[in-house]
Amino acid sequence: MSDRVTMPALGESVTEGTVTRWLKNVGDTVAVDEPLLEVSTDKVDTEIPSPVAGTLQEILVEEDETVPVGADLAVVGDGEASGGSDSSDDSAKAEDKGEEKTEEAAAETSSEKESKSSDDEQKSEEPKQEAASSGGEVSGGEKVTMPALGESVTEGTITRWLKAEGDDVAVDEPLLEVSTDKVDTEVPSPVAGKLTKILVSEDETVPVGADLAVIGGEAGGSSDDSAESEEKAEQPQESVDSEKQDEAVEAAEDKSETSEPEKAPEAKDEPKEEPKQEAPAKESSSGDQGDKQQEASTKVDNSGTYVTPLVRKIAAENNIDLSSIKGTGVGGRIRKQDVLDAAKAASAPKEEAPAPAQESAAAAPAASATPQAAPQASAEAQAKRGTTEKMSRLRKVIAQRMVESLATSAQLTAVVEVDMTKVAATRARNKENFKSREGVNLSYLPFITTAVVEALKAFPQVNSSVDGENIVYHNAEHIGIAVDTPRGLLVPVVKDAGDLSIAGIAKKIADLAARTRDNKVTPDELGGGTFTISNIGSNGSLLDTPIINQPQVAILGTGAMTKRPVVVTDEFGNDSIAVRQMMYLVLTYDHRVVDGADAGRFLSAVKARLEEGAFEV
Repeated sequence: MSDRVTMPALGESVTEGTVTRWLKNVGDTVAVDEPLLEVSTDKVDTEIPSPVAGTLQEILVEEDETVPVGADLAVVGDGEASGGSDSSDDSAKAEDKGEEKTEEAAAETSSEKESKSSDDEQKSEEPKQEAASSGGEVSGGEKVTMPALGESVTEGTITRWLKAEGDDVAVDEPLLEVSTDKVDTEVPSPVAGKLTKILVSEDETVPVGADLAVIGGEAGGSSDDSAESEEKAEQPQESVDSEKQDEAVEAAEDKSETSEPEKAPEAKDEPKEEPKQEAPAKESSSGDQGDKQQEASTKVDNSGTYVTPLVRKIAAENNIDLSSIKGTGVGGRIRKQDVLDAAKAASAPKEEAPAPAQESAAAAPAASATPQAAPQASAEAQAKRGTTEKMSRLRKVIAQRMVESLATSAQLTAVVEVDMTKVAATRARNKENFKSREGVNLSYLPFITTAVVEALKAFPQVNSSVDGENIVYHNAEHIGIAVDTPRGLLVPVVKDAGDLSIAGIAKKIADLAARTRDNKVTPDELGGGTFTISNIGSNGSLLDTPIINQPQVAILGTGAMTKRPVVVTDEFGNDSIAVRQMMYLVLTYDHRVVDGADAGRFLSAVKARLEEGAFEV
């Protein structure tokens, strides 16, 4: 009996997919839900699991071929392979190998040599089998599955397991971290119990609904042999990989950072990390019981908050009491940055003490000003020097989308210079009252967004998108706001911005930006935009050429506002030179839909509205 593997539907608008790579060859044995091939669409790249267990008998679609949704890709069954694209010798070897595997599986309780040969033959199998415990199958228990993290999210990548096999977990306690092309989040445990088995290892990508772990139940297999092998494997593993694990914990913590981006701490506050420094602590423990107690102490501080060994080490080196620190991580977790901030705050009085002496020597040659202006490398920056790291899923998605955007549309850039003096005066007069009334700060972005929304209503071609050979003119203004986060650039969308006042826009932007940085924004809030604004001036840039967020046809970049002397003409035509607040507005537009004249008129309308400065705050 055989079953056909078909191209699945990977989204409402996805009609076809390209076979990127076959993960199995004809004649290979595959398990249920084991990745069979990789498929690429215009929305996602994903792995297609095998719907049944058996032998890959035939490959029907070769790599780099594009087929519609529902098309047959391969045949998996119990019979012999038909040969497919492999030679007869290779397929015969694959069949012999598959028969050997089944025979070994039937004689599973044989000697140690047989288990070693079985491991050698299964080198090409998925890493999740290596990550699984040596306890064998699990009977009973509750399975933890990959949750649905948004309408368009079909898969997720396991970033990090927060618990190890054998650990006790409580209901809703974070169990693992998952990364998708929209959000990074923690998956909580649905039940309380012991984490019996991990089914998917870190860095693996699995579809929504796939089994990730088993909580509760009983693990089968020989307990004595597996316990001894685990103990022998854990001791050298801990001494060699402890520092790498700590860095991975902190890297994942930075992804779910809940605070605003802060200035990098000075390099002198961060001691260089050496793997040998943790060895004495581990040597001092006696027996397995001592190791477990020490491991628990590195995870939890006196208040019961999760603390990584790296955080605990930095706290000890800086004489910081962890119980006095309020964690900013998920669930109140204390992050490395929290400890560094506490150390910096503790040393602040010492650094401020010599300030009067420096002021008294101000008349002397100002040699001390240069070191203060020099950028200080953070511990994270120093740790990256000379290293290579794998791209995060979000970084890969950003890279792919940017390259695709440049290859899809004919992008040009137009620039105008805007006198923001009147807007600056209006903001200065109202910002205190606005803050007390609305509860958010009044920045320049709500003024610019209001001017853009009004101009979009007058120039619908700029508020459109391309769908094949059609131009879709949208009936609402959904404004995407680019937000810089530690994980990368994300664009949450202010829906129906054309119906909001300046106060409404300011509150929506503040709320979306905060939740995006805190990793609490939903996938649906990151899509559906019709026009995007990128505040390129937030990092001091005067000009930039932003890339269009497809399928939109334009994006506006707002440069840094600076005071400059400019020529000002009064109502009587007299010219004078005055100091004004100036800003560059940069519009990248798709020349397939928007002509240069339309782009110029759109920018001129936004410029005139801002220079008029008549806004109700």
